[in-house]
Amino acid sequence: MVATITAELVLDARAQVGEGATWDAAARRLIWVDITRGLVHELRQDGQARSWDAGEDVGAAVPRKPGGLLLAVRSGFTALADDGTLAPVALVEADVTANRMNDGKCDPQGRFWAGTMPYQDTPGAGSLYRLDTDASVHRVLTALTLPNGLGWSPDGSTFYFIDSGTQGVDAFGFDPGEGVLTRQRRAVTVEPADGMPDGMTVDDEGCLWVALWGGGAVRRYRPDGTLDTIVRVPASQVTSCAFGGPDGADLYITTAAHQLSAARLAAEPHAGGLFCCRPGVTGPAATPYGG
Repeated sequence: MVATITAELVLDARAQVGEGATWDAAARRLIWVDITRGLVHELRQDGQARSWDAGEDVGAAVPRKPGGLLLAVRSGFTALADDGTLAPVALVEADVTANRMNDGKCDPQGRFWAGTMPYQDTPGAGSLYRLDTDASVHRVLTALTLPNGLGWSPDGSTFYFIDSGTQGVDAFGFDPGEGVLTRQRRAVTVEPADGMPDGMTVDDEGCLWVALWGGGAVRRYRPDGTLDTIVRVPASQVTSCAFGGPDGADLYITTAAHQLSAARLAAEPHAGGLFCCRPGVTGPAATPYGG
């Protein structure tokens, strides 16, 4: 039996491309971005919200161990202080104006992983990068079309990664000491009629929660690829998901209103909003960047 639940609107954020939901446990806040508007958003546990301007397209934001946030922006990695001050950390494809950085998150060792993607959907033009805690940048995967969701198994031995152009989730063996990937295999395949796999998170039971762009849903898959749960979202362009809240049991979901027609927006008045549900399982908070 596949369980079905429905997410509820938490904040009518009206994002063009909401992405990168991330729970910062130390600050008790949800962080996410609006990519094409270059905005980083915060929603605190007490309901207070604020935003920062990243100055360029921003694909992801993660907490930093010393405080503030680390961003994956069009030109590379940039630190964002709570007062809005920006400080470049490392350039990535800064001279490749046809590309921008997209989704990203930190591994259990505190290294920041994020991909680059082409603005024009050029096949094979993207890559996946790893920013180590000494601020050195390493290209890990190449010839990607749309690098997106990523996550690690609870024991840290498996890395899961979505290149949306392949319509699925791949699993890799993961060396925690060196951050090296091995033994690639297909873990989940999504039929195009069900949407395009976008962002992803891994829960405490090792199951994968995959946001479906164009599918109006987040799906939970067991590690063997079996579909377990469907979360219905009242917005078609579902982009990312992350567990958070004081008990790690809230599943936050971002969406987009990008290029929706007037008729579609009328049918989806909360497209671009932030949604949430409690699916009955928990997931880990974000690991802060350790540099």
